[in-house]
Amino acid sequence: MKHSNFVHLHVHTQYSLLDGAIRIDDLFKKAVQYQMPAVAMTDHGNMFGTVEFYQKAYKNGIKPIIGCELYVALKDRFDKNAVESGENFRHLLVLAKDMEGYKNLMKLTSAGFLEGFYYKPRIDKTLLAEHSKGLIGSSACLNGEIAHHLLSNNKKQARRSAEEYRDIFGADNFYLEIMENGLPEQKKVNRELVEMGKKLSIPLVATNDCHYLNRADAEAHDILLCIQTGKTIKD
Repeated sequence: MKHSNFVHLHVHTQYSLLDGAIRIDDLFKKAVQYQMPAVAMTDHGNMFGTVEFYQKAYKNGIKPIIGCELYVALKDRFDKNAVESGENFRHLLVLAKDMEGYKNLMKLTSAGFLEGFYYKPRIDKTLLAEHSKGLIGSSACLNGEIAHHLLSNNKKQARRSAEEYRDIFGADNFYLEIMENGLPEQKKVNRELVEMGKKLSIPLVATNDCHYLNRADAEAHDILLCIQTGKTIKD
C-alpha cells in the first residue's frame, strides 16, 4: 500500500464523550494500515486520553500530535448567563507543537473546567492569549467563530475574528481550516475561507473532523449523538 502523506489533525476519540466513537487502538491500526507518519488527537474540551494516545502512538511507530478542540466563551469564561441562541461558546482547534505548548494546553483545559464551566468547559481569548506559546491554532468546524460569522454573511466580523486569532497565536501559527463533508454550508464557508486566506495571508489546512473510523460506523455514531442530545433517530 502507498505511503500516505496526509495527516489527520482533527480527530475525536472515545474521550469526546457521546460524540467521538474512535477507539484509540483502532485508530492506530488504521493509521498503520495506511502508513500514516503521524496523527492528532483533538477531543472536545479535554485531554483525558493524552497519556494512552501518546504511549500507543510510539508503540505503533507513529508520531502523536496532542491537541484539543476548545470551547471559547462568547464573552469571558466567567460569564454564566444563558444566551437566546442556546450557545455560549464557539469551537477552536489547538495543537501543541512542543513541551511549552503541551503545558499551556493543560493550563487551558484545566481552567476550562475549573473556571469557565457552563454546560461545557470553556476558556476565553484573554486566557488563550496568556497561554498561546507553543500552540498552533486553526479555525475548526462550522461551529468555529469564523465559520459562524461567514454563515451569517458577516464577512467583516469573520475577518476581524481571523485577525484576532492570528494576533493571539502569531502569524505562522494560525490556519484557516477547510473540510469536505458534503454539507452545502461547508462548501460556502470553504470558498470564503480560501478567499480570506489570500487576502489576509493566513494559510489553509485541510482536515476531516473525524468522529468515527469507517463508513459502516455512521449509524452507531448517529445513535451516540441521539443519546447526547436527547433526541431520537427520526429527529
